[in-house]
Amino acid sequence: MRDFSKSCEWLSINTATVKKQWSLDKIIDECAKRNIRSISPWRDQVSVVGIERIAKQLKSHSMTLSGYCRGGFFTAVDAKGLQEARDDNRRAIDEAKKLEAPCLVLVVGSLPGALAGAASYKEIGLAREQVFDGVAQALEYAKEVGMPLAIEPLHPMQAAERACINTLEQALDMCDALDPSKGGSLGVALDVYHTWWDPKLKEQIERAGRNRLLAYHVCDWLTPTKDLLNDRGMMGDGVIELKKIRGWVEDNGFAGFCEVEIFSELDWWKRPGEDVLDTCITRHKTHT
Repeated sequence: MRDFSKSCEWLSINTATVKKQWSLDKIIDECAKRNIRSISPWRDQVSVVGIERIAKQLKSHSMTLSGYCRGGFFTAVDAKGLQEARDDNRRAIDEAKKLEAPCLVLVVGSLPGALAGAASYKEIGLAREQVFDGVAQALEYAKEVGMPLAIEPLHPMQAAERACINTLEQALDMCDALDPSKGGSLGVALDVYHTWWDPKLKEQIERAGRNRLLAYHVCDWLTPTKDLLNDRGMMGDGVIELKKIRGWVEDNGFAGFCEVEIFSELDWWKRPGEDVLDTCITRHKTHT
């Protein structure tokens, strides 16, 4: 397993981690100041600053991406909505390509309307069918332009609102069905917050292997968790066996960035951004 104790060479910051403190251009400058050489930005943050400006700024700092957040949300109640989702994913692929991301992360979606509190239908099986078709269509275009897609399974607590793909096994089943050659066009983004609890995690990481493991996200699971979406912990503050899981991932060929992604309405989003980044560096060296 790689030794992270002496540098932050393999640390990436998912820009949601300090989104409440800074705009994306400021995040990039602050990361560069600390020799953090990779980020994973969100589309809404890119849009505010402008993609041309962000692309130029990344190049000026010789900074790379560990992923681009996000595509997905493929489900809808009618043909018009399904087409709009597909069009938006095509735009997301183009943006990821423009920023030279190694992959576009997909949060696939689930019951339409559930995020707003009123699901338009309850058939999660239908949602999974729509997701399968949506990923298949996105993959066709992604292969044309050379942009790998990474399906991110989300914790079952988010099965209704955000993702009907909830285990690494489900994500890999879809990958194998749509991309049986394992050529690197379709894989997974493994987020420990969503998958740490899974009794099949080790065997499914082994199944994924080098060609399917496209991104690796870390934080920690607090006890008790006060908000299932926005109360993620800093590495070392919770119960996830972070080094054990990274060992499994690296044993099976992953050699990319360890991407810190923390949604923390009650804690880290309230702290100065400088303190958050400095703590990410320290905990990366000691706990991941």
